[in-house]
Amino acid sequence: MEVEQSKTLYVQMFGNFQMKYNGHPLTGERLRDTHFTSLMQILLHNVSSGVSRDYLEDVLLGDRDVENRHQALQTIIYKAKRKLKKMGLPEDNYITLEKGIYYWTSKIAVKEDAAVFDRLCDMADKSRDEERQLSLYLEACYTYKGEFLSTYTGVLWAGAEARRYRKQFCDCVQRAASILRKREDWFRLEKLGRYVTVIAPFSDWECLIMEALVESGRHEEARKLYADTVDNYLKERGIYPSAKIMENMEKLGNQIRHSYEILDQIQQNLMEGSENIMGGYQCSYPVFRGIYHMVNRLMERGGQSVYLMLCTLVDSKGNPMKEGERLEEMSVRLGEAIRRSVRHGDIINQYGGGQFLVLLVNTTRENCDIIEKRINQNFITGRQRTGVQYHVNSVICEA
Repeated sequence: MEVEQSKTLYVQMFGNFQMKYNGHPLTGERLRDTHFTSLMQILLHNVSSGVSRDYLEDVLLGDRDVENRHQALQTIIYKAKRKLKKMGLPEDNYITLEKGIYYWTSKIAVKEDAAVFDRLCDMADKSRDEERQLSLYLEACYTYKGEFLSTYTGVLWAGAEARRYRKQFCDCVQRAASILRKREDWFRLEKLGRYVTVIAPFSDWECLIMEALVESGRHEEARKLYADTVDNYLKERGIYPSAKIMENMEKLGNQIRHSYEILDQIQQNLMEGSENIMGGYQCSYPVFRGIYHMVNRLMERGGQSVYLMLCTLVDSKGNPMKEGERLEEMSVRLGEAIRRSVRHGDIINQYGGGQFLVLLVNTTRENCDIIEKRINQNFITGRQRTGVQYHVNSVICEA
């Protein structure tokens, strides 16, 4: 068995493209040859069916004006065979042409992760035994190590396969999660959620972790995950999580229950720490939104004027600053300038890269102008070219 495995060419298509033979990776300068790499990828991915000569020419030569396309393809294949021999594969013809179809040699077995994934999904879909079905779905999920040929998705065939595998992966995760949920196996659901969140970030999979934490009674961890998830989406992508994930996570968050405590203990836990006692109150987006809802309700009683201010970092031309270290550095400075410029009862949230929301409670439009000037004074120094663009709206009671 060991001998047979050593004679197998292992091919990784998920994430980074790699080939391994006899325990050694086949890497180096040869994989930087675009023609060679593209040829190996499409040929090894279609090891059973082969690839037609015409299609291979389209993939490798594209629309380039080549006088003799058949001859050009034969040259690419000839060079590829020489490279494969130098890379350490046993001597063979490697690539053969039969009735207009190019095939990989049957003498060197190929084990491709994408093909293994396909087979596991198919077996799971056909299985009528729930235990085996779960095992196969989970194995398929953990076989998926990242997007199919992630650095080659600009190639039409690779991009199409990447989309197909992404959908198939999502289906596997959902089906595995459904069975784990039914069995109340929160440990394996959390493990699955954490894996797929890393493999496919910003795809709403945090809901699985949240569900597992809530259902297993780990409420503090669930609460932290909820806040961290929203902050991470805003910081890394400059967007909110989708409406689906916000709705699901809030629904799960509402299930959190505390153990019985006396009022003095509860009040002590609610007290704000002394480290953030000066300036405005800075909080995560979920907290900010909750406060906004509460303020809007309180306005039903009248007597308060509330304004929502959006502060955006702009360059010398008045355009929003681009992502990068400079933006992060200026965002930290702007956040501090805003906190020092607003009152103790005003609420601040870093909405995204280079943007802050400020809820100004019980103030006037004229005072908003004063706060803008105060922020500029605390933020702009010397001949600083970056500035802040302000938009202010009145918060109108919707009751």
